[in-house]
Amino acid sequence: MSDWKIYTISEACKRFSSGKGITASQIFEIGAYPVFGGNGIRGYTDAYNFEGECAIIGRQGAYCGNTKYFCGKAYMTEHAIVATANDEHNIGYIANLLSIMNLGQYQGQSAQPGLSVNTLSKIELKLPDKKTQDSIFSLLSTLDKKIALNKQINARLEQMAKTLYDYWFVQFDFPDADGKPYKSSGGEMVFDETLKRKIPKGWEVKNLGNLAEIVGGSTPSTADSDNFCSNGTAWITPYDLSKNQDNKFISHGEIDVSEKGIKNASLKKYPTGTVLMSSRAPIGYMAIARNEVTTNQGFKSFIPNKGFSKEFVFYAVKNSLKSIMQSASGSTFKEVSATTLHSIQAVFPKHELVEKYTERSKKIFKIQDNLEKQNHQLTQLRDFLLPMLMNGQVSVAE
Repeated sequence: MSDWKIYTISEACKRFSSGKGITASQIFEIGAYPVFGGNGIRGYTDAYNFEGECAIIGRQGAYCGNTKYFCGKAYMTEHAIVATANDEHNIGYIANLLSIMNLGQYQGQSAQPGLSVNTLSKIELKLPDKKTQDSIFSLLSTLDKKIALNKQINARLEQMAKTLYDYWFVQFDFPDADGKPYKSSGGEMVFDETLKRKIPKGWEVKNLGNLAEIVGGSTPSTADSDNFCSNGTAWITPYDLSKNQDNKFISHGEIDVSEKGIKNASLKKYPTGTVLMSSRAPIGYMAIARNEVTTNQGFKSFIPNKGFSKEFVFYAVKNSLKSIMQSASGSTFKEVSATTLHSIQAVFPKHELVEKYTERSKKIFKIQDNLEKQNHQLTQLRDFLLPMLMNGQVSVAE
């Protein structure tokens, strides 16, 4: 590291400034250009105020100091600080370096604490030569691109699985005896008094309690640290699911629960394949347990032990989320009880059709699960290499 040199951020960057404000009415779910706030994309819009490569640094709030690399056209809001490198440096390398520097410690202590361009511009960075920066960023970028590709594949697979479910069980165009779409081909429909609409003949309307066993969870006393551990039984909270929204499956949360904690809180272990659903703060985050799990009290989970597969249960619950949320109650915050879930009605197809759907969809679920596992391993590798590459402990050649 003898040839590494010290630079301030302003010396390494030719542009270092805040983004500009944008009104909520100008941000859409679909648009030509992403709108970046302090922690990533807030939505999309039809105009951009930045083009090129940059580091995006969050200015305020919980994501103060969070840094991301970006390349392309985008609208940068006032909640982000944008930095581009001069010709002697690689902004992708600098963005990765800044991401592990805890920039949030430099925020001011005013009524609205945050990072200022002036403060950040004076922070010192120890940087290698441009060639070394390029090679390190190339390696990290390769890992990032593979992770991003896996996510794109999984998103397409998710669309396929959801479309198949909707086509069969919402639009009722499942294959009839001749392999033709049932409803579109004139399959017999009967009016159901409960749902006030027609459903395929032979199907039933039942409550969600007939879909799977509905269970809750609890929290061991946090006053006793022995209730928790780093290598015990998975204990999932709604916060864990909020960080898992890019994934369909989950293995562990931030912390596991010990056998002592399980006993003290009368926790029950739920089997692999249990469909987890947060029932408060907020309602509707979902994931499938990859292994045996427990949860806190912010869940109503579905154990698929009533003849329906996890693949079917997952989408059946998702399809009922609107009704579930509308049925939530509570003064401080909305919550869904087990009693409420048992009152929500849904259409139940014949079991042989569910089996056919499961046979098709489980292949998709398995691929998604494997890609998520691969991304977890790649992310761990990246997180392991990043600090060592940035401080010169290892080189790309090594």
